[in-house]
Amino acid sequence: MSHRERDAAVHRGNPVTRRITNVAASVHARLLQRAKAEGRPFNELLQYFAMERFLYRLSRSQQPERFVLKGGLMLQLWGGPLTRATKDIDLLGNTATSVSDLVAVVRNCCDVAVEDDGLTFDPETIRGAELRLHSNYSGARARCSARLGNARVALQVDVGFGDVITPGPQSIAYPTLLDFAAPQLLAYTPETSIAEKLEALVTLDMANTRMKDFLDIWVLARGRDFSGAVLARAIGATFHRRGTPLPTSTPAGLTRAFYGATAKQAQWRAYVRKARVEGSVPDLEEAAAQIQAFAMPAVSSLVAGAPFDSHWLPGGPWTR
Repeated sequence: MSHRERDAAVHRGNPVTRRITNVAASVHARLLQRAKAEGRPFNELLQYFAMERFLYRLSRSQQPERFVLKGGLMLQLWGGPLTRATKDIDLLGNTATSVSDLVAVVRNCCDVAVEDDGLTFDPETIRGAELRLHSNYSGARARCSARLGNARVALQVDVGFGDVITPGPQSIAYPTLLDFAAPQLLAYTPETSIAEKLEALVTLDMANTRMKDFLDIWVLARGRDFSGAVLARAIGATFHRRGTPLPTSTPAGLTRAFYGATAKQAQWRAYVRKARVEGSVPDLEEAAAQIQAFAMPAVSSLVAGAPFDSHWLPGGPWTR
């Protein structure tokens, strides 16, 4: 049932109205119950649920293969903390995506027929804008609103293009909060996400305020195993595509001048507090040390032109 058909049913007061209302009420109650059980804000779970169901609509839309999921939502799939304050859907377009293209895609997602999950996405609220993602290229952004009963949630979809995924996009079933069908999508690899965050760390130097990148790399290095060869290829490909020279010494963001600075430590504590990360979280110095041990051996091998055939178990170190 499309957005317009749902609204028409609601206004007519026919039996479909009661079914729609009951589904929305049931979903609301289950999300509220889960939020209470996990000690998390209801609005946070509602935000995740809305993004998840938008992704499902994207997977059922006319051209789902045009986009690859990336960004904070992938951390959940990779074992990162669900509590990270992710509010946007980040996608990589396989081809250049204009603002009007993205608006059309989002409109199609709002109207695509799917199993009733209690949500309605309002195509009349879609607004598009150009997005500056990197010095070498731009992207597109679209905003829209969704409704679960009387509860409203705002969504933002950012699409960039031009980056390279190593070894290539993965086909995934995105995990769901409730018992609805999972979105089947193309997605980033952890190695590419790490490479992009490392490139930003190198490029931004002492001006870096992206504390989420430090936390994300730390989480991945602590929780997953990696092939050194694949990680090195991803780093090399990303730095080459973005025109960034590989560092021949320790990047400023991994030095004491950075992690020992009072302002940087304050930024780190503020981000960790805002993200409400579950479990033990390191201080900025510990995070930088983990990133140094994890990423820089791969960088050094690239600079030397040598193969990096080591293997990383969760938490390290690299072994052969």
